[in-house]
Amino acid sequence: MAFLSFENLKVSGISACVPKEIDDNRTTSLIPDDERENLINSIGIVQKRIAPEGVCASDLCYFAAEKLIKELKWDKSEIQALIFVSQTPDYILPATSCILQDRLGLSSECLAIDISLGCSGWVYGMSTLASYMGKNNIAKALLLSGDLATRTNSPRNRSDFPLFGDAGTCTAIEYDEGASGIKFHLATDGSGKDAIIIPYGGYRNPITVDSLEYKDYGNGEVRTGLHASMDGMSVFSFAITKGPKSVKMLCEHYGIDMTSVDCFTFHQANKLITEKICKKLKLDADKCPNSMEMFGNTSCATIPLTLVTQRKESLESSKMSHIACAFGVGLSWGSVYFDTENIVVPELIEL
Repeated sequence: MAFLSFENLKVSGISACVPKEIDDNRTTSLIPDDERENLINSIGIVQKRIAPEGVCASDLCYFAAEKLIKELKWDKSEIQALIFVSQTPDYILPATSCILQDRLGLSSECLAIDISLGCSGWVYGMSTLASYMGKNNIAKALLLSGDLATRTNSPRNRSDFPLFGDAGTCTAIEYDEGASGIKFHLATDGSGKDAIIIPYGGYRNPITVDSLEYKDYGNGEVRTGLHASMDGMSVFSFAITKGPKSVKMLCEHYGIDMTSVDCFTFHQANKLITEKICKKLKLDADKCPNSMEMFGNTSCATIPLTLVTQRKESLESSKMSHIACAFGVGLSWGSVYFDTENIVVPELIEL
């Protein structure tokens, strides 16, 4: 069991950027008319954003970061670490974080790394950044978390494509003596790797002519070997089991009173999963913000995107305690506890 706690750290700001282009499940030709209403009601996703050709996850994160840095009034030379979390990088190599360090005009003394994680990526990215910052080793740092989930899922897959959207985010973390800090529970089960997988395109199974061909697997699942394959029932069972368990373990380990927590932000997988988790944890719906209706499942960007779009006013004007929980591809999952007080939250950027 991985429990991590870091004192004297605080979240100073959160920003998000989404593409302007909207794909609406109420009108898309991908969903048959006689299935449309039931599907939307069950997944809870009405529309999502799709990045145009030539726009990468790093672009969305870049604009989110530029806006946040400006509104924080941070001197870029003082930013000492940058982590980019994504499974849709610009290139196989070099690491996209290196490109972002240069593009943002950060110092060449800035630490920069990529983390390849999907839905759990923001929580894992936060823990990695917090561990680097340590006891004032690094004073200011950025977590850029974003994905083009519409690129990894087949546009002809009626089972999965209506779920996913594109987004990029930036979370600013700062060393502050006396700050309450950040606490984590993290876990992994690689035996479930096949539950969500893109089988071809890596070095285990390189691209072949056959992997480029669309195949019909039944039940509306039409994809190539370069698109994600998801075992929906296995993922559902995993999420509603591990999600609430992680939150409970975090609270029990650190003596956190769940009733005193102001905001629970869960990975925005789909409506059924979120409702099941909230029911298991006996949480009031008004404590659990939801952004999936308008943005879908944006992979590692869902938690910060939800906070920006659903809790902006409260984040900017009050002190709040938070638990965020994420789960997905890997399989990996985790939860984080942190406080915010009058932080900087720029308006949602549309690119």
